[in-house]
Amino acid sequence: MSKEIKSVNYGLEKIFEGAEDFLPLLGIDYVEFYVGNAKQAAHFYKSAFGFQSYAYKGLETGSRDTVSYVLKQDKIKLVLTTPLHSGHHINEHLAKHGDGVKVVALWVDDARSAFEETVKRGAKPYMEPVVETDEFGEVVRSGIYTYGETVHLFVERKNYSGTFMPGFVSWETDYNPESTGLKFIDHMVGNVGWGEMNTWVKWYEDVMGFVNFLSFDDKQIHTEYSALMSKVMSNGNGRIKFPINEPAEGKKRSQIEEYLDFYEGPGVQHIAVATDDIISTVSKLRVRGVEFLSHPPEEYYRAVPGRLEEHSHELREDIEVLKSLGIMIDADEEGYLLQIFTKPVEDRPTLFFEIIQRMGAKGFGAGNFKALFESIEREQEKRGTL
Repeated sequence: MSKEIKSVNYGLEKIFEGAEDFLPLLGIDYVEFYVGNAKQAAHFYKSAFGFQSYAYKGLETGSRDTVSYVLKQDKIKLVLTTPLHSGHHINEHLAKHGDGVKVVALWVDDARSAFEETVKRGAKPYMEPVVETDEFGEVVRSGIYTYGETVHLFVERKNYSGTFMPGFVSWETDYNPESTGLKFIDHMVGNVGWGEMNTWVKWYEDVMGFVNFLSFDDKQIHTEYSALMSKVMSNGNGRIKFPINEPAEGKKRSQIEEYLDFYEGPGVQHIAVATDDIISTVSKLRVRGVEFLSHPPEEYYRAVPGRLEEHSHELREDIEVLKSLGIMIDADEEGYLLQIFTKPVEDRPTLFFEIIQRMGAKGFGAGNFKALFESIEREQEKRGTL
C-alpha cells in the first residue's frame, strides 16, 4: 500500500474543525482554455472525449473580439476561447504558452465577498466584481491571479436561470457524440518553478484558506533519472483539490522541467476527471483516438495484489483487463483507486488529462508514481527532452 501522508485519513473535517471558512467554495464552475482555433478544439473534445455542445458566444451574439464554445459532460464544463483579431491580448498568451488553461472558475454564493476576502489577504486582482445580466437574471464574477498567468474567477450564479451566463446562447448541433462517462473534475495539478512550491502552498493557505493535507518529496517521487516534489492543497469542504508540483534535482530533466520550458512558465499541468467505470471510459476514449502513456510492465501487474494488501479482496475489476488497457491500481487505508494518464493533448508537451476512479481511496496513487514517471520518461526520450 502506498505510504501517503497519514493526514489524508484524518479527514479534512478535523483539519478545519473550529476554523472559519471565509471562502466557501461550492465546486469548480468551469475551466477556460485559451486556444488558437476554438471551433476545431471543440470538435476534438466532443469527438475524442465525449463532451456535448452547450453554449456559444461569438460574432453572431455580438462578441466582436473573441469567440467561445462551451462544452459539457455531466458536471464538467470546458470553455474554449479564441481571439478574433491579431491585436487581442489573448494572442500574447497563445504565443508564449500555446493552447492551455487560463481560468479555473470557482462556483461561489457571493463573488463580491470572495474577491474582497482574497484581495485583502494578498491576492493580486484580475477582475473587480462585475454584474452581467440578460432576460434570465444575473451572474456576478470577480477574479484573482494565482501561479503564473493562471486565474481563479469566482462565479455567483444563484440569480441566473439561463444557459451558462449572459452573453452566451444555447449551442445546439446535430453532432453530439455519446458521453464517455466522465463525471466531474477530481483535482487539477499546477506546475511551478524551482523553489516555488512552498511559496504557492503558503499563498493558498493565506489567501484562500486551503490546507496542505498531503505531501510528497523527491524521495517518494523519483526514478533513476528524474524527481519532483508535490503538495496537495484542499479547501474546507474537500471539493476543490489543487496539487502543486515543482522540479527536484535528478540525473536528467524531469517532466516538470519539460513542462516549464515548453509552457514558458508555471501553469496547469493536468486535469483529473472522475468516472464510475474506468474500463468502459478508457475503452471508449481509446477507440476515439485518445492516446495514453505506455503500459506499465508485466511485473507491475504481478505486484498488484501485494500492493493492495487488505484491499485486494475488494478489487472488482479483472487485473488482466486493466493490464490490457494500461490502467494502474493503487490503495490507501480507505480503499483503492484506478487511474490512467493521456499523452499531452497539445503539440507542446504540456497539458494532459488523468482519468480516475476512486473506490474509497482518497490519495493520489503514490504507489504508481514510479511506473507513471518511467512511462513519461519514455515519451520524453522520444522527444529528446529527457
